[in-house]
Amino acid sequence: MMNSVVEVKDLLVVRGGRHAVDGVTFTARAGEVTGLLGPSGCGKSSLMRAVVGVQVVESGQVTVLGHPAGSAPLRDRIGYVTQAPSVYDDLTVSENVRFFARVLGVDLAEADRVIDLVDLTSHAEQPVGRMSGGQRSRASLAVALLGSPELLILDEPTVGLDPVLRRDLWALFHRLAADGACVIVSSHVMDEAERCDRLLLMRDGRVIADEAPSDLLQTTGAADVEAAFLNLVEVSR
Repeated sequence: MMNSVVEVKDLLVVRGGRHAVDGVTFTARAGEVTGLLGPSGCGKSSLMRAVVGVQVVESGQVTVLGHPAGSAPLRDRIGYVTQAPSVYDDLTVSENVRFFARVLGVDLAEADRVIDLVDLTSHAEQPVGRMSGGQRSRASLAVALLGSPELLILDEPTVGLDPVLRRDLWALFHRLAADGACVIVSSHVMDEAERCDRLLLMRDGRVIADEAPSDLLQTTGAADVEAAFLNLVEVSR
């Protein structure tokens, strides 16, 4: 059985007077790509921020690798990619990654490895500010991969990317999981659901399904995940 990496129990997050995350409970395991899917505004980002430990929570428990979320021992064991690129525009890809490697105390040889992993070797000496949105996102991903984190959290990393690049990134996510990482990927694009080992479908701050894509289709009798999601929404009303 795969090891549990993230354990969330009865999590409540209140933002702007509303329940952004409303009583969510789930477990994410090593060796799996867990997809967090749902429409924009359903609470995905708030949930991911809570797992990272940068979100104020009203109540509930979030445990990561045996520690409370946000604990100091987790800082070099988690890679987190936000929707907005988290690199410096005036530095090259190589300069960015090497800077963060020094901050993390990681061997500088790691920089070349992670730049290659995200297929930016040919752009390594290009300033990030002159790159496309997709390339900048991959530069942020390279930084998050420094030190081979045990938990990788990716907030809508494939938004706006072309189909070939999306395919290649999903292949990378699965390679990382095969190497033992726990990978959590959020998306509002339902056709990405079948790329995941396991799905958490969210709506209005709640998880309305937690199972493998094939099991979800069998349970709902739907032809695809989008139809399954709509089916579950109707049932939950």
